[in-house]
Amino acid sequence: MSESQAQMAGIRIDQVTKRFGSVAVLQDIQLQIGAGELFFLLGPSGCGKTTLLRTLAGFYVPDVGRIFFDTKNVTHLPPHKRQAGMVFQNYALWPHMTVAENVAFGLQQKKLPKSVIEERLREALIGVRMEQYAKRKPNELSGGQQQRVALARALAVRPRCLLLDEPLSNLDAQLRNEMRLEIHRICREHQLTTVYVTHDQKEALSIADRIAVFSRGKIEQVGTPLEIYKTPKSRFVAHFVGETNFVEGKILGREGDAFSVETALGTFWGTAVDLDLPLECGDQVCLSLRPEVIRLRTEAIDRNCLEGNIVSVTYFGEVAHYDFVRNGVRLQVSELNPRHLGHDPEENIFANVRPEDVLILRN
Repeated sequence: MSESQAQMAGIRIDQVTKRFGSVAVLQDIQLQIGAGELFFLLGPSGCGKTTLLRTLAGFYVPDVGRIFFDTKNVTHLPPHKRQAGMVFQNYALWPHMTVAENVAFGLQQKKLPKSVIEERLREALIGVRMEQYAKRKPNELSGGQQQRVALARALAVRPRCLLLDEPLSNLDAQLRNEMRLEIHRICREHQLTTVYVTHDQKEALSIADRIAVFSRGKIEQVGTPLEIYKTPKSRFVAHFVGETNFVEGKILGREGDAFSVETALGTFWGTAVDLDLPLECGDQVCLSLRPEVIRLRTEAIDRNCLEGNIVSVTYFGEVAHYDFVRNGVRLQVSELNPRHLGHDPEENIFANVRPEDVLILRN
């Protein structure tokens, strides 16, 4: 087993609650993060995700609950004894120090031998591809390069886990895309258990092994990117992760795993997402239809087919977004390689969606 494999830690968060005054910022958080996993805490501002990250780092102590790195209870350990490397949103680099001095700072605080410091410094800079910038100062670097230095500093101390707090929020769109892939590469090569906080759903969907979606101090859902996007278990998750159309309705009946739902648009056949919540005839529900699962057609088919009009089009080259209207109800439709750009708004067109893509959620 390599040194990195021996060091990486699984994380267990056991019923953690954290209050600031009378406000419970975290409420009974129960979570297991596997060793070597790239795990995302995703949610809007103020949902508690950064508070949880700082609790993992040791900057906050929970009011209730415990935190384990593998089998070791670290709940009351100070940050410097947890072997966790943290990368802050603002990078927190010393402006008067060179890149090499910034990266070596934590190693020097540990009073390691000079030869060990030099070796780890070299490895960390090579790992983030910044060895040629060792003598520069932070103000001579781009935002992406400063982010790499912050990562190198965290990696140099050989942490058991890496904690990232909105690490790409200060970068422009192109740099975010580049650094997203770079962080993924670094975490994989170093086999690090990584907890990554973000409000950016694309960041989470593109590189996470698993995601916990937060809302108001609670976890709404935990799953792989595919599970979170394709089978959201609540209206909040469906709305926050990606775009969707919500249609209110009432359960009419059932055939096997499919349910018929009466709505203002007509009757839909759909699939229940949360099987732990049984559905009965007459239950009020909400349907979630992602814009990209709706297909435009010139002819009708038997099931889940709506007749309506395209009232507006937004063209982006490879994709077009349409506003489709039926009975005064508007649906957003996305079409890759657009084929209906010139459709006459006065002429009816059909929109069809497969039953497995109609997700039935509780109201």
